[in-house]
Amino acid sequence: MPRTRKDEAPIAISEPSIEGRYVEVDDYTISFETFPIASDPGPLFVGLPDDRCQCPHWGYVMRGSFSASYADGEETFHAGDAYYLRPGHLTKLGAGTEIVEFSPTKPLQETMAVVGANMEAGVQVR
Repeated sequence: MPRTRKDEAPIAISEPSIEGRYVEVDDYTISFETFPIASDPGPLFVGLPDDRCQCPHWGYVMRGSFSASYADGEETFHAGDAYYLRPGHLTKLGAGTEIVEFSPTKPLQETMAVVGANMEAGVQVR
């Protein structure tokens, strides 16, 4: 059975607002993300349909909390919560939040191509 652990996953993103470790397992990407400071990464998703993340994610909040907003409302998740984020969301992360997340790799890569281009263009997380 394919598997991974946080301490085995390479650090792919190391910024003041996020440390991200990612491993592809079959057609899914397992993400271990830590958010040291409160942040709103919404500006990084400009250029995607409706300027929102279109990739679905399933996850678990290890520590802290975050909110996900949709055109039709908002949800908040806390430590101990398992969650599903449907396409069309934006998140706001609380300081010290840590999550484990599972995403289909192809839509995640499409999303991250736009996020990466925005980061290279100097777009800042709020």
